This record gives sequence, C-alpha cells and structure tokens, in this order.
Amino acid sequence: MKLSPSLAALSLPLISSGAVAADLSVKFELPQMNVAEYHKPYVAIWIERADQSVASTLAVLYDVKKKDNAGEKWVKDMRTWWRKAGREATLPIDGVSGATRAAGSHTMSFGPARTGIDKLPAGDYKLVIEAAREAGGRELVRVPFTLPAKGKVAASASGKEELGAVSIEIK
Repeated sequence: MKLSPSLAALSLPLISSGAVAADLSVKFELPQMNVAEYHKPYVAIWIERADQSVASTLAVLYDVKKKDNAGEKWVKDMRTWWRKAGREATLPIDGVSGATRAAGSHTMSFGPARTGIDKLPAGDYKLVIEAAREAGGRELVRVPFTLPAKGKVAASASGKEELGAVSIEIK
C-alpha cells in the first residue's frame, strides 16, 4: 500500500506483533544548493511519540572526523532533536552517529533492535528528520504513522529548502 506524498497527517500501518520484527527504511533527499559557501548539513532522524517525546534516535549525522571532536559543537544547531534528546546524549552515540552526507538521495535502513518499533505500544508516532547547515538554514519534516497494523507500508512527505523528499517503508 503506497500513500501519496503529503505534509498532512498520514496513517502508516506497521507490523507490531510481538513475534514479528519490523525493518524501517528511510530515504531522504538533500538538495543541491547554488550558494557561494556550501556545507554538508547535519541530520538527525528519530521516532517521536504522540506527545512529541523521543521514542528512539535512529541517526545523528555530523562531522565525526573533525579534529578534537569539534564537529560535536554544531550538533546543537539541530535544535529540535537537541532539545528533546541531544543534550542528554554522549557523542558519538555508538551505532547512531555517522558522517555527514553530500547533496543527493540517501537511504538508511534500521532493524527492529535499533528502532524499537516491535516494542512500541499501540498509538500514533512520527518519523522525524531534521537538517541544519552551517551558513544555511534548518528544516524539519515529520512523517506520521500509527501502530499497530499489518503488512508492508510506505509513506512520504517533503521539505522545502534543506530537505527534499522524505519517505519511509516498513517491512
């Protein structure tokens, strides 16, 4: 079942039987910017509960190779993630932190051990992706979904400046 792109609330069924695991695939686009000074954006991806608290941080992409961990200084520019989960995190986060990505389309896959989807109670959730770029802007895209449900499902939304198309698929 494919849902058309929309910024409106989407209902995304997920597999949630205790014995069944769910793999989550997130595809996101970082648009090419025609600017004099371009820096790869820092990106955070997480699952948010209906009350907007963080259920699981999936990825934090930043300049992990910068000398003396200087890249960590700018992680707080992803303000929404930082306020909800980042300031309590110790960076780098094993299995979560990774390098920034260049402009283009990217896909990241997460198993149930990483997402915790198979352990989440019934209810409404959102996959959230936030991008912040030095000498640039900041943008947040939310893709809503509901637990429990059955089958393979896909949903998408789109950013306007720092993020392009964002889609998720659950198997």
